[in-house]
Amino acid sequence: MNLTLAVSARTDVGAVRAVNEDAVLARDPVFVVADGMGGHARGDLASSAAVRVMAERLAEGAPVTPSDVLDAVAAANEAVRALSTADASGVAVAGTTLAGVVAVSGSDGGSRYWMIINIGDSRVYSWDGARLTQLSVDHSAVQELVDAGVISADEAGEHPERNVITRALGAADDVDVDVWMLPAGGEQTFLICSDGLSKELSDDRIAAILRENPHDERLAGVLADAAITAGGRDNVSAVVVSSWPESVEAERDTVERPEHQQYLEDTRPRS
Repeated sequence: MNLTLAVSARTDVGAVRAVNEDAVLARDPVFVVADGMGGHARGDLASSAAVRVMAERLAEGAPVTPSDVLDAVAAANEAVRALSTADASGVAVAGTTLAGVVAVSGSDGGSRYWMIINIGDSRVYSWDGARLTQLSVDHSAVQELVDAGVISADEAGEHPERNVITRALGAADDVDVDVWMLPAGGEQTFLICSDGLSKELSDDRIAAILRENPHDERLAGVLADAAITAGGRDNVSAVVVSSWPESVEAERDTVERPEHQQYLEDTRPRS
């Protein structure tokens, strides 16, 4: 099944920071955002290395399998690890988040799926024209506190550990990436963003912008501008990708799970 795609992407230094430590990749079949860890060394180089390796390993327009994606993520982790440097104070670790969606092929070569990947607190959302749903689960200290019922989601935004993430590319030799598989069918829209957007704009505000600007080829820029206007305290990145089958007959409403079962995580999108 062939997919028709509409894509917009934007990364911006924001209103406060001097360096943009975000990087984006937005071309078929891979759409990702990487947010270099500001508290660590070489955050801008880390995010750039991650998207560069993803682009090299997942060639534009080429068929991609779930195994190819996992191999690319592992290679990106190695590239970020290679940026770590030792000095008199010890080892400085380079790190970055990585979140996105990749169009992958089924074993029959004809079926298509969206493979959602996430490491860190950059996010992947789906948008159905009425409802915004966060597909990824944040790997952050405050999310763990929310999950444990210690603090509320509203309190998380002001918590002193709100910038502490619990997983990142470059943090360890083996990377632990969350993965979800969704069948490609009908019209689908995904938003991938760094926390510079999600911390400035509530989900309701993001949904309102998506609703007010349907099929706008500058939609990622509209979202980024809104986040900067709201404060822009961090770098801001957004990728919006919409897809639909080239023919109605190609749509599939269900996914054959056994083929991809090994890639599914126990974590699930929150309502």
